[in-house]
Amino acid sequence: MLNHIETERLLLRRITADDVDNLVELDSDPEVMRHLSGGVPTSREKIVGEILPRILSYTGDQGFFAAIEKSTGDFLGWFLLRAKHGEPEDEPELGYRLRKIAWGKGYATEGSVALITKAFTELEARRVYAEALAANIGSRRVMEKAGLQYVRTFQIDQPEIPGSEQEVVEYELLRETWEETPPAGALRLREARRA
Repeated sequence: MLNHIETERLLLRRITADDVDNLVELDSDPEVMRHLSGGVPTSREKIVGEILPRILSYTGDQGFFAAIEKSTGDFLGWFLLRAKHGEPEDEPELGYRLRKIAWGKGYATEGSVALITKAFTELEARRVYAEALAANIGSRRVMEKAGLQYVRTFQIDQPEIPGSEQEVVEYELLRETWEETPPAGALRLREARRA
């Protein structure tokens, strides 16, 4: 079972029930939630009763990972690499949600590249994909820096999420493309494993 991943600056470990306060704090920042709920914080009750149980339902090598800054031990947010329930195991979704203090420092790209590398080298993934609101330029840049390429734009029908009437973009990275031109961070991870 994949319990943790280390990058140059991050420790990605499985989220546990003990992370509830971290998740509440993360989802309480209106700027973090701007493209997810229109800036409305997620209640502690919803995190405890719905979100955390869903996060913990993923077992095996896929799931949700707390992003810990190695130099400070601070919780920076989370990453996910998992096939949605009922979808092909070899096509996991990549996702991330980081605290504002971590923005613009390359953490999202660093963690994403590490999970993509794990997907293709250890989880036998055929494809890794990610989605974001089209207006979320920061998230789209992370996808591109991690090597994903634009696939399509589509509408979602989730009226309970403010902004869901906006367009959503999907990006993907196929195994054969990754093998031809892996991102620089993936090359460093490969070399570290060989050493």
